[in-house]
Amino acid sequence: MDFGLVLQTDPPATAVVELMRRAERAGFTHGWTFDSAVLWQEPFVIHSRILEHTERLIVGPMVTNPSTRTPEVTASTFATLNDMYGNRTVCGIGRGDSAMRVAGRRPNTLAALSTSMRIIRDLAEGRETDVGGSTLRIPWVRDGRLPVWMAAYGPKALALAGREADGFILQLADPYLTEWMIKAVRTAAEDAGRDPNSLTICVAAPAYIGDDLAHAREQCRWFGGMVGNHVADLVARYGEHSAAVPEALTAYVKQRQGYDYSHHGRAGNPSTDFVPDEIVDRFCLLGPAEAHIERLGALRELGVDQFAVYAMHDAKEATIDAYGERVLPALA
Repeated sequence: MDFGLVLQTDPPATAVVELMRRAERAGFTHGWTFDSAVLWQEPFVIHSRILEHTERLIVGPMVTNPSTRTPEVTASTFATLNDMYGNRTVCGIGRGDSAMRVAGRRPNTLAALSTSMRIIRDLAEGRETDVGGSTLRIPWVRDGRLPVWMAAYGPKALALAGREADGFILQLADPYLTEWMIKAVRTAAEDAGRDPNSLTICVAAPAYIGDDLAHAREQCRWFGGMVGNHVADLVARYGEHSAAVPEALTAYVKQRQGYDYSHHGRAGNPSTDFVPDEIVDRFCLLGPAEAHIERLGALRELGVDQFAVYAMHDAKEATIDAYGERVLPALA
């Protein structure tokens, strides 16, 4: 199992770079950042610094979207980073939540996401592709490689990930839901004539090592609110008790009253009071290192290839170090 570190690009950027360097030294293979232009600093500028100051770390957004930057701009940005640092990027992409809603726009359609994934991958890898009726190619790309991993929760999005993406990003660490969603993605891949085991499966969630569970829960409760934004969309689309979406995912958003993106992804987010302890415990990894190792072992058995640690809490350095010293060696 590989491990990634997920950070927001809060200033100073030097702190983000240093945490990524620390993660690489601890054995992490991937460095991820949020991508919301209004809420945080520009991630791709910081990605360049991360790549410059690490040796092996693979870097990407978790996640970008097809609208706040156009697909050809996204492709050129990745291709430039790869040309400078040697194919050390991965494109995490989704419909767009915070980046789109903060700008007063709705998340992208799955059709737009599908088109964008094709354009981004083709252009970044040096191939000709259709962009709005014009055939384009980036002429300076040589031996470019860009895996595109798609974030998804709902049945149609899971099916698209299985048909077209190189990897699947699931932003929660509940084994029951992970198994359900991996099955949906792999079934779609197989139905499309693809090898279902060729997709990389990445689970991303907060991890907090320590014996004070009450404190850890409060530091990570924000995550249930973030996931709840996507779940609320699914409930609106499919209904509260639809067979298309597991009730284990949808039941907890009944008390959701709204969401303030100015606190998005931050400990103490006042918009997450509706998230019960049970959901925090199921979606996140909390407790002593042994508990993390046990949960991650179960996720690995389900086919998870990477666990990406959201470190938006008050123990970033301690979590990175504890994972490097105790968790990664146990799952090597």
